[in-house]
Amino acid sequence: MTGIKMPRDWQTVLGEHQEVVAALADQAAVLDRIADIVADCLGNGRRVYTFGNGGSAADAQHIACELLGRFKCERQALPALALSTDSSTITAIANDLGYEHIFARQLQGLLQPGDVVWALSTSGNSPNVLAAVRVAAERGATTIGFTGQAGGKLADLCTHVFCAAHTSSDRIQEAHLLAYHYVCERVEARLAGHRAG
Repeated sequence: MTGIKMPRDWQTVLGEHQEVVAALADQAAVLDRIADIVADCLGNGRRVYTFGNGGSAADAQHIACELLGRFKCERQALPALALSTDSSTITAIANDLGYEHIFARQLQGLLQPGDVVWALSTSGNSPNVLAAVRVAAERGATTIGFTGQAGGKLADLCTHVFCAAHTSSDRIQEAHLLAYHYVCERVEARLAGHRAG
């Protein structure tokens, strides 16, 4: 048969994953800076907005829930919102203005000075993600980009960028998960003391 690709074995997939993770060893400074930016934003009573498409939308929700709920310790809720969760808003904007506006339009209505915008795109070229980052930049927001090896256009638009050293979305998202958990842990540890109770 043609067009049918045989699945790779576990050791091959695991080895690929381990190579991607090993390549993150030099990313501490970037992630520490991102953690500081997010902690400063939240510590000043501002908000973090996260967004992406598909698996990156799920990651955006994951980040927001770790901050708004709790991650590893008891503390007050931290104001974080994933822009991919409101189906009525997303479908209305997509229907009336076009899918490329689903995140940008929300930021036009929500973004305030001092807020942080955290965009996730494995390709770095998703039009709706780029449109939202442009809106954020125009309004003076600090922008964080999580993307893949090539970085795409997102890398040039964001204030701070974390790139996972791969071109396949599954490996990139695995690296993103590890990285944003690290960021969330550092943010929570820093803010738990003066925001608790």
